[in-house]
Amino acid sequence: MEQLLIIEDDIGLNQGLSKALKADNRQIISCQDLKTAKEQLLCSSVSLILLDINLPDGSGLDLLHEIKEKTPDMPVILLTANDTDMDIVDGLERGADDYITKPFSLSVLRARVNTQLRKQMSIHKHTPIHIDHFCFDFGAMIFCVGNTKVELSKTEQKLLHLLVENRGRTMTRGNLVDRIWTDSAEYVDENALSVTIKRLRDKLCAQEYIKTVYGIGYSWVKKDE
Repeated sequence: MEQLLIIEDDIGLNQGLSKALKADNRQIISCQDLKTAKEQLLCSSVSLILLDINLPDGSGLDLLHEIKEKTPDMPVILLTANDTDMDIVDGLERGADDYITKPFSLSVLRARVNTQLRKQMSIHKHTPIHIDHFCFDFGAMIFCVGNTKVELSKTEQKLLHLLVENRGRTMTRGNLVDRIWTDSAEYVDENALSVTIKRLRDKLCAQEYIKTVYGIGYSWVKKDE
């Protein structure tokens, strides 16, 4: 499930954006300040961010800089009432993927959001991920530890993908269950997640990488890459 994070202090506009961007298999998370947004980024797996520049507790450009330092591939679209060339250049130089000034057409915004999500999907589909002695090619479904190929089930692949794409962040148990067993019409016991985590750790010998955050969920430890 995609998760879109909207950071906009205008309550009416925030609600309008949430409604306009709502779709099947997509969750909208709304924030009105930097503090709440940073908390959400720590515990959520975000696919794209809509970020207002002028927020009550600081500049969205500072958050943009933090986001791009930690997760440079995260798509960020800036929202602002400012439309001078300097504002546009400043936002783009800090790593923004797109920029739209208020007022704007919601249909145009939807198109730009979908474009960024498609780009992200295409990049992730075809680019192998190298982490220390691991190589994970989710497009070709080839997973290696050193020179040894490891066979993973579809469920283990989904779990691994979520963990490594969000390495350094804690994925909650509920979030992982919802996103891994999306095709199941029946209730899935969270014990299934514990079992899958153990199998994945053992197959990859990744006990030092896949960490349990007690009472919350799991995290792929982000080391120097």
